[in-house]
Parts: sequence; C-alpha cells; structure tokens
Amino acid sequence: MSLKVAFQMDPIGDVDINADSSFRIAEEAQARGHELFFYTPDKLAFDEGRVTARGHRMELRREVGNHVTLQPEETVDLADWDVVWLRQDPPFDMGYITTTHILDMLHPETLVVNDPRWVRNYPEKLLVLQFPDLTPPTTIARDLDTLKAFKERHGDIILKPLYGNGGAGVFRLEPGDRNLNSLHELFTTINREPLIAQKFLPDVAAGDKRVILVNGEPVGAINRVPAKGETRSNMHVGGRPEKVGLSARDREICAAIGPLLREKGQIFVGIDVIGGNLTEINLTSPTGIQELERFDGINVAEMIWEAIEEKTGK
Repeated sequence: MSLKVAFQMDPIGDVDINADSSFRIAEEAQARGHELFFYTPDKLAFDEGRVTARGHRMELRREVGNHVTLQPEETVDLADWDVVWLRQDPPFDMGYITTTHILDMLHPETLVVNDPRWVRNYPEKLLVLQFPDLTPPTTIARDLDTLKAFKERHGDIILKPLYGNGGAGVFRLEPGDRNLNSLHELFTTINREPLIAQKFLPDVAAGDKRVILVNGEPVGAINRVPAKGETRSNMHVGGRPEKVGLSARDREICAAIGPLLREKGQIFVGIDVIGGNLTEINLTSPTGIQELERFDGINVAEMIWEAIEEKTGK
C-alpha cells in the first residue's frame, strides 16, 4: 500500500544527488509508489493543536541540475501523513531541538524517523558515553582546568564542539601544542556549550569507518580516509570514501548498541569507528548509503523502507 511521506530537510534543490542520503531515501520511496512532500524546518509549526508544515509535493529524478519538480506551496496537517522524516543537518541547536518536540506530538499515529524523542535525548557525541568499553578516553567539559588535565594525561588529543558536524571546528592538539587556552577562549566566546575532547587515535590515518545500521543491525560500511595533511576524515572536508568490509570488532560494537537503537526507534543510524574504537553514534542525519550502494551493491534505502513498511503495517 502507498504511504504518504513527508521530508523535513534542508533545501532539496541544493543537494548532491549522487551523495545525499535523504535524496536516495526519497528516491527509493518514490520507486515504491509512495507520495512525497518536502518542507524545510522553518516551515514546521504547532498551530492550535495541529502539527502543520508548509511545503511542496514533489517528484524526483536522477538528473543533475534537474532532479526535483515541486508542486505549488501548500500547508498540510502532518497527522494526515504516514511517515515524517527528520533529516535536516545539524547543528544540534535549540531550533533543531524544538522541531523534535513538535514532531513528537505526532506519535503514535504518524511514524517519525528517526524517533524524535530519542534523537533529542541521544546526541551523537553523548550517546557513546553509555558504552565506555567501546570508546577512546573522552571528556566533556567547559572548564579549562578539566580540559588541561585531560590533555596532560593523554598528550595527543582531539578537541571539537560538542554539537558540531561535518568536521567543522575539529582540532588536533599534539604533545607540546600550546593552543588549548586560545581555542577554549574562542569556543567559549561563541556559545555556552561544553567541548568534547578525546584521545587522538593514530589509526585515523588508515580511515574513519562509517558503519550503517538499519533497525539496529549492521548492513555495511565505508571507509573515509583523510586527505593528505588532514586529521579529519569527513567527506565534507575532503575525506575520500573507500570500499571496506565489516570486521569482527565492528559487529561486536553493533551487537552492543543495536538493541538500544531498536528499542528507541532509531531506524537509520551511522556509527563512526576508528581503530576499533566507537567515536560517534549518528542519529540526526546520517550519511553514506549512496557510497555503500556503489561499492558493495547494498541497497540500504530499500532495507530502510522495508523496516518502515513493516512498522506501519502498510
């Protein structure tokens, strides 16, 4: 049976259709006969008891520069839709968090993917703290003395914003580096959030593995190799995706976190693994499914829709 599917995401006209996971998920939905609607987060509203969105019904095609046709703008009641995708990119700020509260009001009649309550409660750099045996040494603090003590213990560390994404604001502080005070001053001038520091993992030179899970089960992985002279492996900053398989350690990590992801309605998740260490659990807007499909022929979008259709009973 056809589903009515709404996508809350960044402007769809701007996406890279050969890399964007939201586009691939929507494309697969269309191929399965589902009806598509698109709106940006600023068009979401709670209006006298209704959760509404102002946007466009859409049709997609895999043509660069001509990949979407949007129908005239209209306001819809999202309670009339079967599935709503929460797919805008971070930053995970109060605007983002507010959308999760509003979308939470659609349950249980409308399935929101991923479940917004647990997206809100489990930011990617915080959820990993529940699995200390799987992660590198980590501290989350705004207090400079705490960060200094962490660096003193571990020497070579990564410092980054707690709610950042795409590799933005990530710094490596090697032994003898004296920039911690200045970076702390910079970050604390920008916002009131803590910072996250982790022990630097030299294995990142061989790649930062993105493992994709559907409904708590690992379905494949890609390796993201940093560009020459870079510490960061994110594809947003020049990281190169490569074909890679799932290791026994990857499966061990997924077996540990998978039951929690299933319990909390996290259908599409991407985790980051460096040298056998879990560094992030990405719930907000994970990526990588198009690269995995090209490398291994694994249609993750199809698996995602099979899980959704089973949950909706349609």
